[in-house]
Amino acid sequence: MTPITNEQYLSLRQNAELIEADHCGEKVLKLADGSFLKLFRRKRLITSELYRPYARRFALNAKRLAKLQIPCPTIITTYSIPSIERTAVHYWPLPGTTLRYEFQNIDGELQDALCTMLGAFIARIHDSGVYFRSLHLGNIVQTPDGQLGLIDIADMQVFRGPIGRLRRKRNFLHLFRYSNDIQKLVLHSDAFINAYCKDLNTRQRNSLSEFLQNLFTRASQLRAGQEQIS
Repeated sequence: MTPITNEQYLSLRQNAELIEADHCGEKVLKLADGSFLKLFRRKRLITSELYRPYARRFALNAKRLAKLQIPCPTIITTYSIPSIERTAVHYWPLPGTTLRYEFQNIDGELQDALCTMLGAFIARIHDSGVYFRSLHLGNIVQTPDGQLGLIDIADMQVFRGPIGRLRRKRNFLHLFRYSNDIQKLVLHSDAFINAYCKDLNTRQRNSLSEFLQNLFTRASQLRAGQEQIS
């Protein structure tokens, strides 16, 4: 991780476009050359960020995903910026559009096909040992050549083998927290579940298929309740 001065940081961000911010300040900048700078702050006094900065985790996870041939951002470098008490990762973004955007702009058979692709993709990353805590449609990108890939990859673990049934279920609970996303999948839940469970062994297939059916049933009931209210 390269330390840079405040002057170097200001020069780097000159003419940058603000992409994301919160009450503590800038989070993501699009730089003049089209590359991105993602800034991380230490949220607590005692935290793993002290010895494992999120910027470094982001870069390491990109390297791991590339090794698994899962599309992701391309890292340029990482920085520590003492003057603003931040670390940062500098990267080329993964080209394409998020599935959140895609689902808002297609319908019918195209949504069904995309749900099939999504189920198969999540199965692939789970089988590759990837536990992606930030799993939602805004962090999955469809690239121009039709592949799916991951962005915002700081909060992720990669295990030596396929992740187990309990972690898979926990990961789906992350996905189902985003009710607006899930409402896009509800009408095509069978396509999603069949694609995800296709290559699992019988025990895992039965367990995870039932688990996902229950999650989608709850989401359908929520959707029906909202429609009645409106």
